[in-house]
Amino acid sequence: MKYIPEEIEVYRDLKWRREETLKIDKAIEIESLIEDLGFCLTLTDSRTVSPSVYIAVCGRRDVHTPPNVQKDVEMSLAWTLKDEVFMRGKVFYGKVCKGRSMFIAPRLIPYFKAIYGISDEKQLSNNALNILNILRKEWEMATFDLRVETGIEDRKSLTKALEELQKKMLVIPSEVLYKPKFTYIWTLSEARFPTQINTKIERDKALIEIAREFLKICGLTLLGDLSRFTGLTRKECGLANHKLVDEGFAERLATGVYKLSNLRL
Repeated sequence: MKYIPEEIEVYRDLKWRREETLKIDKAIEIESLIEDLGFCLTLTDSRTVSPSVYIAVCGRRDVHTPPNVQKDVEMSLAWTLKDEVFMRGKVFYGKVCKGRSMFIAPRLIPYFKAIYGISDEKQLSNNALNILNILRKEWEMATFDLRVETGIEDRKSLTKALEELQKKMLVIPSEVLYKPKFTYIWTLSEARFPTQINTKIERDKALIEIAREFLKICGLTLLGDLSRFTGLTRKECGLANHKLVDEGFAERLATGVYKLSNLRL
């Protein structure tokens, strides 16, 4: 199978808010979407097999990022809502899967942490460890102030270190300021989600649950979909999907193709 049946597209229309009557323009609606889905990306378009804030704002299937995003009304709204939602602090926000910005419902934070977190901070780069130690003393700090405190003069190096900490779910942006100049305020993930971040889950179980949520989000997944989304190997993603089949939660239609058991194509 190399295409998505229309029945699945209709399913996604409802789940992803890809209909005019379902499109979103409020932060509370984004939070409801995230709680319903479990997780979603922020500003990606229809070329990525995943719902996103941008797609939900547009309210249609064929969504493509415009050439001039600064002047696009829908992209501007999606960007504004993204900022408002993560500042409200009710859902997790960070660059986790493959370094793409995404939202995660609190109930799924322990599962993502089990996959992407680390048990030994010695695995971190020196710059990332330096930032982490400073935030543990100061609790939160603006990007510019972190540059000063860490002595990381190169902006790209600082950005790389912050993205490293986000991928490991150790640090998140808590606020964004546009005046007097644009900057993020950074804090520890456990500051906002202490229980979820410190809950221990076995990696194998965590991947099965993420696979379960991904299949619920998509209705049907094709060969490599879960691997491309998570950045994990096809082998481990395949094993997780096989577990869902064993449970009766999923049906295997072909090699690498799975659908929800309670869906009829």
